[in-house]
Amino acid sequence: MIRILLADDEHLIRGALAQMLDLDDDFEVVAQAATGPEAVAAARQRRPDVAVLDLQMPGLDGIETATEILAELPDCGCIIVTSHGRPGYLKRALASGVRGFLPKTTSAATLATVVRTVHAGGRHVDPELAAEAIAAGDSPLTPREADVLEAAADAAPVEEIARRVHLSAGTVRNHLSNAVSKLGATNRHEAVATARRMGWI
Repeated sequence: MIRILLADDEHLIRGALAQMLDLDDDFEVVAQAATGPEAVAAARQRRPDVAVLDLQMPGLDGIETATEILAELPDCGCIIVTSHGRPGYLKRALASGVRGFLPKTTSAATLATVVRTVHAGGRHVDPELAAEAIAAGDSPLTPREADVLEAAADAAPVEEIARRVHLSAGTVRNHLSNAVSKLGATNRHEAVATARRMGWI
């Protein structure tokens, strides 16, 4: 029996997934969660074999949740299911130890197959998402530039961004200027949009 944890902040989707997976004789959904922290707590308590995690969740995103679960349960197979199949997310997920990455358009039969594959120690990445990630290449941003750009996403003034990331205003301006230049953007708002679209922030 493969014990499964499901985490998705959309109750309807989570419930439908649970019902579909419970139809298979070799699956048992042992826990459900609506947020990243709930999923980590449920994993700690229920010790699932496989965790199926939505990418966008409150508290911790799916990749951060997988990282925390794997720190405590290294044998748990983590699968990300997402409607945001951006190249940067896929690379971050794989780097964190996630073994499955699927779009939410995946059929129930495919998800069941991937759960079994991951439980057996294998990997599965949606071929279309993998091709997009390869074509996009790596992020040109340094980790610090990405941090500053993310902090600038709500159009905060430079002084406020500097306070958030614990840097001087001058250093923040330099990082923003570099990010805008590297992403071929005309301003920081366009740079944020590009980096988000690619999953680099």
